[in-house]
Amino acid sequence: MIVLDRRALNRALLARQLLLRRHEMGVAAALEHLVGLQAQEPQEPYTGLWSRLAGFDPLELSGLIERRAAVRTLLMRRTLHLVVAGDALALRAVHQPMLEARMWATLRRDLPGVDLAELAVAGRPLFEGEPRMLTDAARAVADRWPGVAPRDLGDALSCLLPLVQVPPRGLWGQKGAARHVTVDRWLGDSPVPATPMAVDGLVLRYLAAYGPAATADIRAWSGLSGLRESVERLRPGLRTFRDERWRELLDVPDGALPDPETPAPPRFLPAFDNAVLGFDDRGRVIDAEHRGLSVRGARFLLVDGRVAGTWEVREGELRIEPLRTLTRRERDEVGAEAEGLAALHAATRIRLAT
Repeated sequence: MIVLDRRALNRALLARQLLLRRHEMGVAAALEHLVGLQAQEPQEPYTGLWSRLAGFDPLELSGLIERRAAVRTLLMRRTLHLVVAGDALALRAVHQPMLEARMWATLRRDLPGVDLAELAVAGRPLFEGEPRMLTDAARAVADRWPGVAPRDLGDALSCLLPLVQVPPRGLWGQKGAARHVTVDRWLGDSPVPATPMAVDGLVLRYLAAYGPAATADIRAWSGLSGLRESVERLRPGLRTFRDERWRELLDVPDGALPDPETPAPPRFLPAFDNAVLGFDDRGRVIDAEHRGLSVRGARFLLVDGRVAGTWEVREGELRIEPLRTLTRRERDEVGAEAEGLAALHAATRIRLAT
């Protein structure tokens, strides 16, 4: 069996994540290919798409959100993702049991006496009219459960009900409270019931955008358990490899596998980008000693395809902090890429630390 080392897996990841070169692709097509972008921080997807698409215009993404063609909603790993409207409808039911299970594991001690089914029935009408903040809706039903914090009731409602966050939150350069309505109200349609075929489709899409990958990687990205049956159904149509740890890696038949020596230009990733988070074993893109930075919301710089620094924009300055010593050539290439990022964020100065 063919063994793929970390460099080979890195170049496959970059190619499939649209990071090996910028692509002539529309924003909606990119969101669909990537199965969404992590969007816990509302402005972060704009940098993620800027790093992936040629001639990216932030207003194109804002326009999709305003037209309800793209939405921010809870999906993979119980985190907010920006997805096309069709995926919000197709994927919510697939993730629903996981969303409820993760919510309950976190909040069970904070919800004494709360019947989740009753909470969902009581809360749903509150999100079918004007958009509401979760805590405001929770306060409207809190008298049923004295002593339970509205914050915790609201958190539970976000998982029990299929909700979307509405603009202006998530629009380029704008701020807004996190107000929610039901998917049905916002998109005019209900989430599609979950089926084994829908799970199979999600696995194939993950492999196309992240593979080759182990079953543990699929589970880490999606948050879903019980994927063995899906993998076994799909196995006859998949190709398989091994990594350096001898884990079995699954892949779609036509997934890109570039030459491991293919040059990889510097790329700036936003906070919580799935190119880093979307694996159980993230060694193909980040060293173990830096893995904890992603949990803290660091924005990463990739050099030669791997995490080599962090960045932020503060007080009009783009600040780049390398995690290792960069060669003169690497510093020049990072500086050239940084000019475009600074322009995107209206930063007037760039500081690349030594």
